[in-house]
Amino acid sequence: MYLENSKHTGSIEVICGSMFSGKTEELIRRLRRAKFANMNVKIFKPCIDVRYSEDLVVSHDAHSIESTPIKDAADMLCCLNDGTQVVGVDEAQFFGDNLVDVANTLADHGIRVVCAGLDMDFLGKPFNPMPALMAVAEDVQKVHAICVRCGSPAGYSHRLSKSEDLVVLGEKDVYEPLCRQCYKEALKK
Repeated sequence: MYLENSKHTGSIEVICGSMFSGKTEELIRRLRRAKFANMNVKIFKPCIDVRYSEDLVVSHDAHSIESTPIKDAADMLCCLNDGTQVVGVDEAQFFGDNLVDVANTLADHGIRVVCAGLDMDFLGKPFNPMPALMAVAEDVQKVHAICVRCGSPAGYSHRLSKSEDLVVLGEKDVYEPLCRQCYKEALKK
């Protein structure tokens, strides 16, 4: 595979926040703008995310864009062509720590990498590999949902189910966005 893209300076952009904060919507917006500018764009999502579609990245408000489902971040390197200028990654938190190495490799070869993902898990702890990805990114945008309990900006994804598994895919029936105070109160119950 040929990765060199000498016309452009590579970079890493991260869009992060809680559930229902508009991460995927912002990712789709950026990638559509790149396509409108006639850039060669390739989009990836984890194959475990089949909530709305197996091969589309879909936002909660039903905007979508074609993507390639993959199991591991390293699979991105096999799926690119020599003209790829922009790589989009949705649900970045579901890829292993090697996502950071892959994103750096792509950026070092002149490719713009745009990743969207949860910055914290349902326990309010940093969700790997997002902290390391944010550390090496040129641009990090934290987006916020609206707390469903008080209306303040929400940065936490409170899980409504009793599952203790780190990865539980779900929507409003499984998660709710909460502000810090409402999240702390919810954990007491």
